[in-house]
Amino acid sequence: MAPTISPQGRLKVSLKMAISRLRFAQTKKTALAKQQRRQMAELLALGKEESAKIRVENIIRDDIYIELMEMLELYCELLLARIGLLDQKECDPGLVEAVKTIIYAAPHTDIKELVLIREILVHKFGPEFTHSAMSNEDKIIPEKIVKRTIVEAPSQELVSLYLKEIARAYDVPFSELDDEDDLENKDYDGDDGYDDDDDDGEGGKPIVVEEPIAEFNDLGATPRKLSTTSGLSDLDEKQHSPIHVRPPAGTSDNPHPTVKIPDDLQKAVGKKKAKRASDAGLKKKEDDDLDALRRRFAALKR
Repeated sequence: MAPTISPQGRLKVSLKMAISRLRFAQTKKTALAKQQRRQMAELLALGKEESAKIRVENIIRDDIYIELMEMLELYCELLLARIGLLDQKECDPGLVEAVKTIIYAAPHTDIKELVLIREILVHKFGPEFTHSAMSNEDKIIPEKIVKRTIVEAPSQELVSLYLKEIARAYDVPFSELDDEDDLENKDYDGDDGYDDDDDDGEGGKPIVVEEPIAEFNDLGATPRKLSTTSGLSDLDEKQHSPIHVRPPAGTSDNPHPTVKIPDDLQKAVGKKKAKRASDAGLKKKEDDDLDALRRRFAALKR
């Protein structure tokens, strides 16, 4: 006689299989999306923009589906980590969101392991709990999940943003991207505060280049002029700072995200910069006094 598996053990096995399947599906969808982006770039290079606008909707839908699978994977990992709490008759308050989200979103995926998990949860917590999850009466299901389960055509703005990013990535022409670049160039060349004139309308003041700083190698030695570009020729223009902040990954809601620094962190950085500037001023003053003393010794030797 085959050994019987408890519902909790069956749920644990299903959660592990669902996590593995979700990761594999994400990898597969991401690879296909890269191929589709190259195809969109080829269409843009051939000037078939209308065809690209229609086909790019498939890429947008796949990206939305990948984002949905990423979030469902996190909920499955949460349930697996707290599998002992699911042995209770009532759903634990800390797992209500995860359980209801899986019940709500599993029918919108093609992952059969998720559907099996949903059936186990529905059988365990009853029809009333299931109805509450499907109708989202308590609004506990995140808005990101709800948006990604709605089947609707993407907006024209989102389609344009995707094609602009593809055109930039593959360096292919796109009419809307060219119009945007022309508008930016017009803003910089126009009278929007980017001119080099003074506020009174007169011509700008010429830039005054200071004399090179004299360096004393030794007491009594003849000062040697330092060029303002000395030492810069050895630098590699391709070198970057060892610290690099990568912007957050783009999503269907925000295809072109930026890095935002909190206000309190900006204030802290500003204070550190001010302190460094003050310390640099004190060090410069000490260096000037030392240079003056060296010049006096040089004059005495002569």
